[in-house]
Amino acid sequence: MKKQILMACVLCMMIFSCSQETQNKIGRSLQNWTGTNGILDIYAGEKLIRRFIKIDKLSTGYGTDDKSVRPYRFGYGYLDMNFNSKIDPGEKKVYFEFSDYSTNYIFYESP
Repeated sequence: MKKQILMACVLCMMIFSCSQETQNKIGRSLQNWTGTNGILDIYAGEKLIRRFIKIDKLSTGYGTDDKSVRPYRFGYGYLDMNFNSKIDPGEKKVYFEFSDYSTNYIFYESP
């Protein structure tokens, strides 16, 4: 029992001694592992044109060879064709991508 408490204390000290960026990376990796029930709304101007629901996570595109960040995001979710935030018959899980340059979007966790 003492050994487990000691190990837990050491782990906590290691996490708290990390930089803020490292702590953020750890938090994001835990969130990616546990997942979220996200909703992605995509707008053209002020008009909602697409909604994806039941999204586990959004990922950033990276280059294959140079590993540099690409200006787009991607993920998997259900295309909510009637914008009611529910999976209706005929609404399928799809892969989607969107550019940082061409769209306005809001990603949030389902209430």
